[in-house]
Order: sequence, then C-alpha cells, then structure tokens
Amino acid sequence: MIDRRTFGKAIGAGATASVLGLSIPAVIAAAGGSVAGKPAGAPRLRAYNASFPSLKQVKAGELNIGYAEVGPAHGPAVLLLHGWPFDIHSYVDVAPLLAAKGYRVIVPYLRGYGTTTFLSPGTFRNAQQAVFARDIIALMDALHIEKALLAGFDWGARTADIIAALWPHRCKALVSVTGYQIINLEKNKVPLPPASERHLWFLYYFATARGVLGYQQNRHDLTKLVWHDVSPTWNFDDATFDRTAAAFLNPDHVDIVIHHYRWRLGLAMGDRRYNKIEQRLAAAPNIAVPTITLDPASDPLTPAGDGASYRAKFTGPYDHRTLQNIGHNLPQEAPEAFAQAVIDVDYL
Repeated sequence: MIDRRTFGKAIGAGATASVLGLSIPAVIAAAGGSVAGKPAGAPRLRAYNASFPSLKQVKAGELNIGYAEVGPAHGPAVLLLHGWPFDIHSYVDVAPLLAAKGYRVIVPYLRGYGTTTFLSPGTFRNAQQAVFARDIIALMDALHIEKALLAGFDWGARTADIIAALWPHRCKALVSVTGYQIINLEKNKVPLPPASERHLWFLYYFATARGVLGYQQNRHDLTKLVWHDVSPTWNFDDATFDRTAAAFLNPDHVDIVIHHYRWRLGLAMGDRRYNKIEQRLAAAPNIAVPTITLDPASDPLTPAGDGASYRAKFTGPYDHRTLQNIGHNLPQEAPEAFAQAVIDVDYL
C-alpha cells in the first residue's frame, strides 16, 4: 500500500504534466437527435489545448475532496464527473471551453481517486452508487452551489443521473454518456449477451481474491488494458494515460474499486444509511430535467439502438446524439462535442 506522502508527490507530478500536446478533433457529429446541430441561441465553441492550473481541497461530508476549478467564480456552475478507470483529466480540454463561455466549472476527484481522501480512517470505504451522489451534493453544499448543470460518463454519469432523478432541485440540466445508468441490483443479476459480458471481465476478476491482489499489484497495466478495450479507436499516448494513472495511487483506490464492483454483483453490502435511497433507485425513477444523452459508437459497452433502450426514462426536454468513431472516454476523446452538449442542454 502506498503511503500518503508518496501519493501526494505522485499526484503533484501528474498535475504538473497536465498540458495536452495533442490537437482536439472536431467531432460534433450528432445522429438521431431531435436537433441535428444545436438549439437556437446556443453559442458555438472553438477548441484549444488546455490544462488545469491547480487543484483545490474542501471538506465535504465524509471526505476532503480534491477538485479543479476554472471559469468565473460567479458564473453558472457546471460539475463534470469522471468514472473508472479515469480521473479529472478526462475533462482537461472540456473545462476551459466551458469556462470561456462564462461557466464556473468544477471537476472533482471521486472518492478513492487523486487527492480526495477520507476525513476519518475508520470510515467504511463504501462505493455503492448512492454514496457518490451524496458526495457530490456535499461538495455542492461546501462550495455554496445550490443548483448546477451536471455532466458525466461511466460512474460519473450514474452519479449525475441519480442526483437528477432524486434531487432535481439541485440539477439544472444533465448530460449523460450512455444514457440512463442507475443500477437495479435485482435486474443486474440477469446476464448480458456473451459479446457484452466479455468486455466486463474485470467485474468478475475483482470478485475473486486473485483479482484483488492483481489490481493491487498491476493496476497501471490493468487499467491501461481497459482503456484500449473500451476506446479502440482512440490513439492515446503513454503520457496521457500515465497522467491519469497517478490518481489510482490514492491509498483508498483499490478498496473503493473492489467494493463498487462487488456491490454491483450483490457480493458486498452497502451502508444501511443509504437503504432508502437504494430502494428509490431500484424503482428506476424517471429523469425530468433537461437532458442530452451521448452514445459513443465505438465503445463496446454502449447499448445498441441509438439510445432507444433508455429513451423512456427521460421525460423532460431531451436530445440524443451518437458520436461515431468515439469510445468510452468520450469527453477526452471528443472534448468539443461534449462541451457543446453541455452548452446546448442549457438551452433546451
């Protein structure tokens, strides 16, 4: 287990090297949406290379949350939420595009990542879906943000979906990659087609003692393998991956990742304090806030049907876009398209 001093040095080195040397692809391809381009009145974007200037820390709930912030302090708030195996650098080129349009952009490390740490060593390292939503609401409270536009992918999309569904008064609008991500544990017991299951090999690997040891010892190579698998068309370089991989040196990272995926399989218990929230989520609540869903067509985990499988769950103003030749890490692979979706959903 890495100690906190070594972890801090590693994260600092990663933050220092956060400038992308790659051009941003112009990928605002939309298919199947009710609006081929964008709603009337939404400003257009121009991409440019970007980096996070520095990180901030704030005590929020059970955590001391590390986050990047760019844009005017009094601008409308946007929270950008990452997943696994990713970190805040998935938004390193999205955030300044939004800041240039006047948004206050907050990009937090989720629990178990980067500089986000637990306030107490005795706190249960819980990673059920409800706890991430409570973390983000606690962050909003700590930063005195009453209502924000939420956008995310992977764990981040699920977290944003939950807040939009259960606490819509805190969510102005939503951008969700791969649509409706809220988990029903009973339905989760139903197997997927083999072609889909094979891309979730890590889920079953982490259910074993061998998998826990393997992730402790080989998290760099394992997560890089996942990147290649779920983003087969993205030609990322080693420096881009290594910058994100530094976030996995967090002392709680392995515990959080293992608990999350075991909880999803029904192999680990959550915290009973969240039982009522999980019961509400098990009912698959609809989402009524303005929403744009994005499907990355090259992601093997994207459900077929161009958003049709989850369309009925979004009952408010809505648009859907499918991005061709883009994989799972959509905001980093297609920052202009992601940022444009955030702008556009604010005008739905």
